[in-house]
Amino acid sequence: MRVTISSLQDVPPQGDVVTEYDRHHMAQYMRLLDAAGEGASWQEAAQIILGLDTQKEPERARLVHDAHLERAHWLSSEGYRQLAAGRTG
Repeated sequence: MRVTISSLQDVPPQGDVVTEYDRHHMAQYMRLLDAAGEGASWQEAAQIILGLDTQKEPERARLVHDAHLERAHWLSSEGYRQLAAGRTG
């Protein structure tokens, strides 16, 4: 599956299992973590990394950004263990 902006869901998978969606969006998750760590604004990250129009849909863009950043934090703190062990849902 090729990752495209159109494949981005408003809300990433929830729960404690790494999914195919997570695997296909791993680069975006890592970029979101990097941007947050560097102090980039959520608007900049949402636009550049997620391809969202923060001017036309600011509320949706914020929700999508925050949901994916939250998932990225989970993957970096817990989900990576499943990836390292080769277990995914």
